[in-house]
Amino acid sequence: MKLMKFYTFAESTTSFDMISPTRLNERELLILLKQGDNNAFEEIYHLHSGRLYSNLLKLVKSEELAMDLLQDLYIKFWNNRATIDIDKSIGAYLFSIAKNLAIDFFRRAARESNLQNHLITVGTELYNHIDDAFFHKETSAILTKAIEALPPQQRKVFNLCKMEGRSYDETASILGISPATVGNQLVKAVKSVRAAMMNSHDALIIIVSLMLTKGLK
Repeated sequence: MKLMKFYTFAESTTSFDMISPTRLNERELLILLKQGDNNAFEEIYHLHSGRLYSNLLKLVKSEELAMDLLQDLYIKFWNNRATIDIDKSIGAYLFSIAKNLAIDFFRRAARESNLQNHLITVGTELYNHIDDAFFHKETSAILTKAIEALPPQQRKVFNLCKMEGRSYDETASILGISPATVGNQLVKAVKSVRAAMMNSHDALIIIVSLMLTKGLK
């Protein structure tokens, strides 16, 4: 089977909504897919790839990267077809693969400067969701460890500004430093904490889930 023919996204410029609905239900499509049916695979691709690509594009902010991830997603889907549960949702299964691929991408971005620079350049959506994860109960232990690793003054500034919600002026008054110093120390602290979150697999699961379920609605 030549999988690549399904992944030339530039050839699929028409709206996916224009494709006529399948006459087969999901279960029937999956039964055929497990038998190696190319047409069933292509039907599933056309039914779901538009939304998946859109979500991946919002995550990585690059058409090329989004297409690469989409291709990886469907290769995994095809290669794992024998293990697919035909009684479960195709969309949920593809979503799960997309989430794992996004987690892997952001883990690589934490290590590779070119990917990290790309994310910084295109916007702060990822970092906004990291901030959301600061207050997620499942990342509390990771956050606590990251805060404890900060230098003393950065730790105090981070706790006062981020965790207690105090203003620069309030924090400056409490610590006996200038608001400018508060701002400078907070930037450094947040950068360190975000890096720690990016390097944590468990935290990335929460962050990417937040982005997919909250930020991409």
